Amino acid sequence: MTGLNKILVVDDSQLIHSMYRLVLHRYAGCRILDAMNGLEALDVLSKESDFDLILLDINMPVMNGIQFMEKLKKDNLYRKIPIIVISTEGKEEDTLTALKLGATGYVVKPFKPHMLHELIEKVLARKSLATIGAKSG
Repeated sequence: MTGLNKILVVDDSQLIHSMYRLVLHRYAGCRILDAMNGLEALDVLSKESDFDLILLDINMPVMNGIQFMEKLKKDNLYRKIPIIVISTEGKEEDTLTALKLGATGYVVKPFKPHMLHELIEKVLARKSLATIGAKSG
């Protein structure tokens, strides 16, 4: 389990932030930063760099996950950060919108920790392949 140095968790529930920290404990040494909505997440991104992954909720106050992803898609600096949407919204329309905006994966809450770990590992494998391709091409 390597490849994760910094994760941004964007969710309006402090309980969810705590749960993600427990779920992600297997990534020893990984730094986890928190934002309670999309606007806070943009602020964190403006001050920090080199995120390996964003875990994103859809339904949040101030700026929701879809609005956040729309902003990221317009910024070349952040558009390549993998995003896993984790939301209570399991509607096909929401899933398709998130994927069209660049989400790498979509998990419906509640979920089992192993499901998130498997998805993270797939995202990291894709990211590694993309990095290798960029270096060799």
